[in-house]
Amino acid sequence: MTIHREGYKSIAIAALVFGLFNLASFSILSDKYPTVAIVLFLLTLGLFLFLVSFFRIPNRILTINDNQIICPADGKVVVIEEVTEVEYFKDKRIQVSIFMSPANVHVNRNPVSGEVIYNQYHPGKYLVAWDPKSSTDNERWTVVTRHSQGEILYKQIAGALARRICNYPPAGSRVVQGEEFGFIKFGSRVDVLLPVGTKVQVALNQVVQGGVTVLASW
Repeated sequence: MTIHREGYKSIAIAALVFGLFNLASFSILSDKYPTVAIVLFLLTLGLFLFLVSFFRIPNRILTINDNQIICPADGKVVVIEEVTEVEYFKDKRIQVSIFMSPANVHVNRNPVSGEVIYNQYHPGKYLVAWDPKSSTDNERWTVVTRHSQGEILYKQIAGALARRICNYPPAGSRVVQGEEFGFIKFGSRVDVLLPVGTKVQVALNQVVQGGVTVLASW
């Protein structure tokens, strides 16, 4: 397991705060209230370790298959339905949405290889990620990748806690299935919009792994 580069600054600040807080806590409380000082230390240590784990990149064997679309994120499948996509395709698509809790790995990986033909950031609200309106009203980043067998759209969507979306490949770039395309800090969701007729291979409420679980096949 390694730590994602997006976490370096946050972890460094948290480590400084953790150290200063507990130095002050033990200095003030250790003589009269040592138990309180120890409890505070353990609580803040737990929070610090949780923050470190949030930016983890676990070692995984990624699924690489040109005939398959791979889950771009860890989490739970909360939506599988046919919708009208209004931003880019403006036609019917199959939407598969993955909800990412703060405990999930938050690296986002390319579901297919191909060319990024659309990349657009949208400022917006911070509704809870399971609200259906979050797909169109929340802060989000939309990407369309052209694969040899079709085009798919995927959105990184901010939630009530997620306040920063990182997205890397600009329009015109070539991306490789399984490689990182972004990171969402502190929980949210990712929507994938597939062509009608694509064979979805996940089920509602299924727990999936980004870069590993097969989302659909062409």
